[in-house]
Parts: sequence; structure tokens; C-alpha cells
Amino acid sequence: MLFALGEPVAFVTLVLAFLLGLLLRAIAIRLTARTLGLTGRDEPVSPRLREDIDPFGAVAAAVGGTGWGKIIPVDEVPRRRGRGRAAAVFLAGPLTCIVVAQLFFLGYALSTGLNLLSYADLSALLRGADVGSLLDQVLLSFGAGLLAFGLLALIPIPPLDGFGVLWSAQKQPGRGMHWMRLWFEDKNIGVLILLVFCFFPLTYPLLLVILDVLGVLFLRLWGRV
Repeated sequence: MLFALGEPVAFVTLVLAFLLGLLLRAIAIRLTARTLGLTGRDEPVSPRLREDIDPFGAVAAAVGGTGWGKIIPVDEVPRRRGRGRAAAVFLAGPLTCIVVAQLFFLGYALSTGLNLLSYADLSALLRGADVGSLLDQVLLSFGAGLLAFGLLALIPIPPLDGFGVLWSAQKQPGRGMHWMRLWFEDKNIGVLILLVFCFFPLTYPLLLVILDVLGVLFLRLWGRV
């Protein structure tokens, strides 16, 4: 987000998009778990500050353009009612953010006179690209922020939700999965790697390279509208 300081509207919108991503993720995960019977019916689905915000994820958002929410340990999502249900809980947050991002891109594609999504990169939008009107800037920044948040969360390493999906999908997680959980989750190697990817190289962090690759199809889809 700090890259977007030259475009104040984009900067503020990207901050709000990250906060909205945290909010959507929290509600989607808890609502899915309750709907699938993995938590009690009286379990609240409202966000909880201490349980939903990861300080390192917030730092990553400030430096790399997007971040992540508080890790959900795989032991907290029971698999007694099926691996698919457990995986669905971890998928709910990222997919909700990606779907909502498409609504912002749709709004932009229908309202703009010059559709930049046919050639723009996700990293450019996260850096606060000058896109013309105020409405275009807001819609694109919300869409880019939510899309990046959701795509990043799907990468299958702790502390990201994608690891929970991978773990839950396996009938019996093997030694490699337990090794990854020990080092990447318990010893925070996963957080360290993600932060390194956010900081280096300084002009075009590796995290943005990954997000450009993952996000290009979503952007080009709306570039044809």
C-alpha cells in the first residue's frame, strides 16, 4: 500500500479493501463452519479483532500491497463430518473475497470509458495506478485489493488458508505435511518467507510477481466487457 501514497484515493481505498477482506474472511469462515455443523448454532459469526488480525499480515499489506488474516490452526476445524466440509471452511474466506472483487471489477467495466483491465497488471493497481476518474480509482482499488487478498490466502503454506485446504483434503496428512506445519507454522518460517517476498526486491517484490501471475486471468476477463 505504501507504493500507492502518490495516489491518495487509491491508498485509502486499498487500506479499506484490506480491512474489508479481513471482515469478509472472518464472517465467511465462521458462517460456513456453522452452516456445515462444525460449530454450534449459537456460535457468533461477527469479526473479533484479536482473532482475525495478524500483525505480520498487516505489515505485509503495508509493504507488499496485500496481506493475510490470523492463522486458523488445522486442529480447530474438525474433520469428523468429512474432509470436504473442513476444506470448505478454509476455502470460504478466500473465495468470498475473490467473488466480491469481481463485483467491483464488473462495476468498473460497466462505468468506465477506458477499460484498463485488458492490459493492466494486478501489481500496478496495488501500487495506485492513475486510472482517471475518482469512481474508477475506487472501484479498481477495491477490486484489486480484495482479489489480491483472496489469491494470496489460497497459497498452500502456513499461515495462509490454502494450507488448511490442503491439509483437510488429505485422508491422513503425511510426514511432509507435519514437517511443514512444524517449521512453517510453529516456528513461523512461513511468515518469514512471506515477509521476505513482500520486501525484496524493493522495486518489484516477489509477492507482486506471484500475484500478477495468479491474477491476470481475472483482470483480462473483465477487460473484454
